[in-house]
Amino acid sequence: MNPKIAEILLKIKAVHLQPDNFFTWTSGIKSPIYCDNRQIISYPQHRKVVVDEFVDYIKTNFPDTEVIAGTATAGIPWAAWIADELNLPLVYIRGESKGHGLKNAIEGKVEENQKVLIIEDLISTGKSSIAAANEAKSVNLEVAAVLSIFTYGFDKARIQFEASNLDFFSLCDLDSLLQYAKDQSLLTNEQIAIISQWKMDQEN
Repeated sequence: MNPKIAEILLKIKAVHLQPDNFFTWTSGIKSPIYCDNRQIISYPQHRKVVVDEFVDYIKTNFPDTEVIAGTATAGIPWAAWIADELNLPLVYIRGESKGHGLKNAIEGKVEENQKVLIIEDLISTGKSSIAAANEAKSVNLEVAAVLSIFTYGFDKARIQFEASNLDFFSLCDLDSLLQYAKDQSLLTNEQIAIISQWKMDQEN
């Protein structure tokens, strides 16, 4: 993983590390980390680095991709920039089908059996990513993988992806982020241990 991504995430506080004063997530979970990757879209120089990393990875690992799909809403800008760089069609996948009109879950033009890559900004448990992949599969698209900017690296996500027979990849994960923070003396060893223990606790 490119340490430049970790540098960007921490520099602009797209990922906050706060081991001495835990955040409260919407789910009620107390956490020393909070991810807000939407911050990156406001920094042209940083978002270009992220897009270039995605594009290089796709060209190397999924050269036969035919469609780029963004998850609504956080994945849409990234999918759009990536699709533009690769000169590929763009669609986006809603969290749920519209309740009116054509009741589409996937917006944009797709054809059966096209090879699709799904773009997320964050993979946590993998639940929403897998739901998006299932929507794509329901209209007979071939989902190659889910790509994201960041993941916490929970085993539960890996297990869910494996159970769904779905590949996934993130440009940066929590372990890499903590290693960068340690190398740059951004956190003490004690603070890093608190965050690592929190991750382990989530697994249990």
